Amino acid sequence: MKYYLIAGEASGDLHASHLMQALKRRDEEAEFRFFGGDLMSAVGGTRVKHYRELAYMGFVPVLLHLRTILRNMRMCKQDISQWRPDVVILVDYPGFNLDIAKYVHQLNLKSQTSNLKSQTSNLKVYYYISPKIWAWKEYRIKNIKRDVDELFSILPFEVPFFEEKHHYRIHYVGNPTAQEVREFLQMRNEKGEMSNARPVIALLAGSRKQEIKDNLPAMIEATRHLVDRYDIVVAGAPSIELEYYGPFLKDSAVSLVSDETYPLLAKATAALVTSGTATLETCMFRVPQVVCYKTPMARLIGFLKRHVLKVRYVSLVNLIADREVVRELVAETFSVENIRRELEAILPGGDKREQMLRDYDDVHQRLGESHAPDEAARIMIELLRQK
Repeated sequence: MKYYLIAGEASGDLHASHLMQALKRRDEEAEFRFFGGDLMSAVGGTRVKHYRELAYMGFVPVLLHLRTILRNMRMCKQDISQWRPDVVILVDYPGFNLDIAKYVHQLNLKSQTSNLKSQTSNLKVYYYISPKIWAWKEYRIKNIKRDVDELFSILPFEVPFFEEKHHYRIHYVGNPTAQEVREFLQMRNEKGEMSNARPVIALLAGSRKQEIKDNLPAMIEATRHLVDRYDIVVAGAPSIELEYYGPFLKDSAVSLVSDETYPLLAKATAALVTSGTATLETCMFRVPQVVCYKTPMARLIGFLKRHVLKVRYVSLVNLIADREVVRELVAETFSVENIRRELEAILPGGDKREQMLRDYDDVHQRLGESHAPDEAARIMIELLRQK
């Protein structure tokens, strides 16, 4: 079968590459064409665009690159129409992907009343790693119901949200991040790697330049008093060139590793983490953490977080646990002083460390043991063969 995948970020590239591998194991004739990254390319198929040409965050960057974004979207739509896959698999990245889903829906409607019916009719849309509409833009459920044939969730709390609240059936397939960390730790234990001479505090400041610019300076300042006892190490994001970190690290004792987040977390004693998938990765490595996310107009954002957002938390760890497991310093609570104080509380001997580690066990249990890419591939292929 022919699979067209669209991933717009580094994390999507990782998850999509594992899904592609699982699809290949079950479908020897699988053909891939995709918008994605180097990991997807390594699996095989044809890459149309690299995700680096898609990933823009925030109102101003999107506005500045609007022409490029629209051009990429037109190219993607035309490419799908010409290649005529059996299924389009969307991976996270909802701003772009939901528009593609709408286009495929319209394409199906058009083909039902034209001579293209035999070529493009009933092209399926599967969404792997569902849009987080439970946090923001819940109105998108109407588009999802109309345009997405099957939704594959990697977060257990999404099942009641979609099925009970919105009466839209989804597939919870397990969490790929949890599985990826388990596999990494198993391989590392088999190798028997030695630990560092000094304990490590990891700084995970985000995967986009704006996030790094906003969060890393405060993280470095909050750990400055610990450099005589700990190695302070920044996890460089795979999509960011190393030179970008230089000005932030100048005149500090902080070091940088590139594309080595998992090895770093495996050694870390504690971590400061910008909200996102990294919070869950840190939890799976059983590293106590403080979630730090600076925002513009902090007081306004804080008000919106309390009164407008549909959820109480921003970190996946707390959302999965449905309670505060890790401290979130967001908007008006974000400050060097607060980061320093919360970090001290989760270092060895701190009064919050052991409770956080116990709470991590509950998060692990809620995620389950399913291998998400394999489970998703199994369901996808069964449904496609029924078609």
